Amino acid sequence: MAAPTLDLSLQFGDLSDAALHRAALPRAFVSLCLRSALAHDAEMTVRIVDATEGQALNKDYRKKNYATNVLTFDYAQAPMVMADLVLCAPVVAAEAKAQDKSLQAHYAHLLIHGALHAQGYDHDTSEANAIEMETLEMLIMASLGLPCPY
Repeated sequence: MAAPTLDLSLQFGDLSDAALHRAALPRAFVSLCLRSALAHDAEMTVRIVDATEGQALNKDYRKKNYATNVLTFDYAQAPMVMADLVLCAPVVAAEAKAQDKSLQAHYAHLLIHGALHAQGYDHDTSEANAIEMETLEMLIMASLGLPCPY
């Protein structure tokens, strides 16, 4: 069976340290992470934003007034996944440092996490669903030669 296809738009907002985040997220790497987590063909936009944009989106769409690491906006799950993933660069960088992970490995985990959300996985609905999602994340990360995110 062929791997899912991915139509990817990769965008970087106005970041003060854009070079750091661009270096951690080459297009081929982003595509590989997402395709590894997809069960269906997909059209996805990945946008890397600053804290102001991340907080505004989280407040508008989740009614939570803080910037979070990743937001997933899913529009269709099958037969084609259609979604936007918004990753907040300063939150991701701070988490990677606090968890003693490379920036690229943490981004990989969040891309995979977001792609799973876009396909209907939800760790907040039950303990069983959280375990299923975390297990998939660990398996996908391992398949990419990346460290366990937990």
